[in-house]
Amino acid sequence: MAAIVYLLCALASASCAVLLLRGYFQNGVRLLLWSALCFIGFALNNALLYVDMYILPNSDLSTMRTIPALLGIALLLYGLIWDEKE
Repeated sequence: MAAIVYLLCALASASCAVLLLRGYFQNGVRLLLWSALCFIGFALNNALLYVDMYILPNSDLSTMRTIPALLGIALLLYGLIWDEKE
């Protein structure tokens, strides 16, 4: 049951990223880009969580799966704080 939840979380994050990217390409609002990049990191994190728990259960990928989420949050933080308003 947990495997389904992990995959659904990855799918939901990827869907949010696609919708945010589509909005960015239509409107050009840069906050949509930073949010999309953050959700791409979340989707990778959830996909790697599934790989860590079910495909490679004997290995510890906790550091590798945390890196995409951390980069996604860092990009969103950059976009919120240091990106200039247009």
